[in-house]
Amino acid sequence: MIIAVDGPAASGKGTIARALARHYNLPHLDTGLLYRAVAATVLREGLDPAREADAVAACGFEDALLADPALRTDEVGQTASIVSAHPLVRAALLARQKRFAQQPGGALLDGRDIGTVIAPDAEVKLFVKATPMIRAQRRHLELRKNGINVSLDKVLADIRARDERDSKRSEAPLVQADDAVTLDTSFLSIDAAVQRAIEIVERRRAGNR
Repeated sequence: MIIAVDGPAASGKGTIARALARHYNLPHLDTGLLYRAVAATVLREGLDPAREADAVAACGFEDALLADPALRTDEVGQTASIVSAHPLVRAALLARQKRFAQQPGGALLDGRDIGTVIAPDAEVKLFVKATPMIRAQRRHLELRKNGINVSLDKVLADIRARDERDSKRSEAPLVQADDAVTLDTSFLSIDAAVQRAIEIVERRRAGNR
């Protein structure tokens, strides 16, 4: 079984994906970490994330980098949204993601283009979303817990800008697959959202939409 979980930043897709992977005992790949690893490499080496050649040069990172907590910073996240818009960067990381998706026994992947590009034949596709303000509030709270002092207005502006880049890029934009089920987490607790996701997976496995 392959499960594809897509959605914008701070929608809850990562939390839901990890919970589903545990529930169904599936290997999980947060594909956003791949782009964050490219972004972190760009920043570390003083390259220009808006320059495609610089971003491509940062794609040869070791897998060990994916475990670096520094990848979770807001600066890296914003830079990841920039480098992920480059077609050659997406092409460089495509094979790695497809190998993960096609491993024996199945897999669960979350990101922006799993159900549309990486695993278009996935048995179950979820599109997790929430309102921009709810997502901004979640991200703001997360940043404050990590000791990062930034205004809610700034976080909301960053969320909106990132949505704009992700949905309007020419290569693999953030769009909901035609056969994906929408899960709006705006007013759901974590437990309720996870339970709803499991219900969706079970219905799809039973052949019901």
